[in-house]
Amino acid sequence: MSEYYEQALQSYVGRVLVPARAGQDPVNVPMIRHWVEAMGDPNPVYLSAGAARATGRDGIVAPASMMQAWTMRGYAASTAPSTRTAFDELVELLAEGGYTSVVATDSEFEFVRELVPGDEVSTEEVVESISAEKHTGLGPGRFVTTVRTYRDAGGAVVAVQKWRTLRFRPAQKRALRPRPAVNQDNAFWFEAAMEKRLVIQRCRSCEELRHPPGPCCPHCRSFEWDAVEASGRATVHSYVIAHHPPHPAFDYPLLIALVELAEGTRLITNLVGIAPDEVAIGMPVRLEWLEADPQLVLPVFRPES
Repeated sequence: MSEYYEQALQSYVGRVLVPARAGQDPVNVPMIRHWVEAMGDPNPVYLSAGAARATGRDGIVAPASMMQAWTMRGYAASTAPSTRTAFDELVELLAEGGYTSVVATDSEFEFVRELVPGDEVSTEEVVESISAEKHTGLGPGRFVTTVRTYRDAGGAVVAVQKWRTLRFRPAQKRALRPRPAVNQDNAFWFEAAMEKRLVIQRCRSCEELRHPPGPCCPHCRSFEWDAVEASGRATVHSYVIAHHPPHPAFDYPLLIALVELAEGTRLITNLVGIAPDEVAIGMPVRLEWLEADPQLVLPVFRPES
């Protein structure tokens, strides 16, 4: 990374990422009840005033682990238009360096006092540090450490959280092609393709060829069938050039063709070894095999030499 980029990143150290923002609701018993039931926490001081007083407290207290929950914005607030913050700017700057993915690594809390029903909590987040690029199992990345300070309505600190995330550049891995819908009727076709054999289903009663495979002959209604191996010669019957929506397993523009095999059946496939503006209806093509991944081999077609 350039020195300029490094300086731009480090300029965020010490800056307020998210200005002080109050939670939508004060600390309340119904939310505490939902939390402890979901967590399976049986401590009675969270729901019983008597049990809480028996421990020397004035009344019910909220679980310390709920601290973040009181300041979460909720779905409606998170999707509503909002003013840009330094957090948005930092995320964009990291993305410029290729650090487009994020994973939380650890969180450290220091609790100053317990929260009680009626407390109104706000939080402010400040950048503590941004590491140099590190090499991790997820890819090259930077650890961004921030400090969130939680305060009550009077401004007194009730908790401090050190929050560390890894912003990383994902390792470049070729995405797998979408899996075909294999069933009892077409499994034989994909099994043959794994052996680099292009086969066509044939009715054993009337000997008509058919594709895609199916359980019943559309001509004589027989359920008896076998398969014959295709020669691999074909012509382009029709085609489209796909640009959208993009999928990481494919290279674009993507040539998708309906080819007519020499045997008479048609097959949807990809054309390779040709530019989109060179494809023509009726042009002869020949079979090749694409080893998409160890579990998937597919027929593709290339123009005849």
